[in-house]
Amino acid sequence: MTDLTNKIIPVPPTAAALGFFDGLHLGHMKVVEECFEHEGLCPAMFTFHSDEILPKRQRAENLLTNDMKLERLEKSGLKYIYSPAFDSVKNYTARDFIEKILIKILNSRLVVCGFDFRLGAGGGSDAEQLKALCAGYGIEVVIIPPFSLDGMVVHSTAIKNYIKSGELAKANRLLGYDFSFEGEVIYGNQLGRTLDCPTINQIYPANLVMPKFGAYKSVAEVDGKLLPSLTNIGVKPTVGGVDAPLAETHILGYDGDLYGRVLRVSLRDFMREEQRFDSIEQLRQRLSQDKTEAAR
Repeated sequence: MTDLTNKIIPVPPTAAALGFFDGLHLGHMKVVEECFEHEGLCPAMFTFHSDEILPKRQRAENLLTNDMKLERLEKSGLKYIYSPAFDSVKNYTARDFIEKILIKILNSRLVVCGFDFRLGAGGGSDAEQLKALCAGYGIEVVIIPPFSLDGMVVHSTAIKNYIKSGELAKANRLLGYDFSFEGEVIYGNQLGRTLDCPTINQIYPANLVMPKFGAYKSVAEVDGKLLPSLTNIGVKPTVGGVDAPLAETHILGYDGDLYGRVLRVSLRDFMREEQRFDSIEQLRQRLSQDKTEAAR
């Protein structure tokens, strides 16, 4: 996949997906997949970096990090991507967007967007207006209608709410993949070793949606292998000393040094809320129960 953001080069005619795509969930993928259906056109995308703070958003609260987003797009077969800084294009009119980006940079003959796509300064134009304007430039516009699963429209807000409430199975079904995070394995207080539950410690990414604090059945990816694990996300109320949310993952049956490595952990199911125990022994007993349930 060629990134045109910092180096504009001539490209063949494209079919371009338009949108922020903060999660590449099943609804987003309907937009992306449509770009592969048009013979003679290379699949491309206009989007923004996942860390961009767009209007009406107070913080970056994504379903994927930008690196994970690019990884999924690469695997999909997308050929070109253009993701400028929002401030550099926020004052573009809809015609500016068509002429300066769709035509000049992406060489688009066809563009695909969701039914709720907005463009132009202040989001002043919608998908239907884009379609009408593009017709004057010989660009076809395909508008993808709402995609529903289990009677629910697949939408980022709904998925984030599921994650925040610990309903990971529902969130993962709408995502089409397991909600995951990545981070460097850092040194902790190594208390887990004394509790027969050694863990890898990772600072939870600040730009991802925050799951409900508690224990989860999870899967850790180590050297290309997916290993069953148990993950606690929170602030360690029994032990203390944590300023930012931390992810502690016990990889079942694994014994190895992973310090300094960047690992991916995927959350499968919520097990219990984070809680403060009156003693380390109570914590030990609870962890033993959690390990048994996670293994099962």
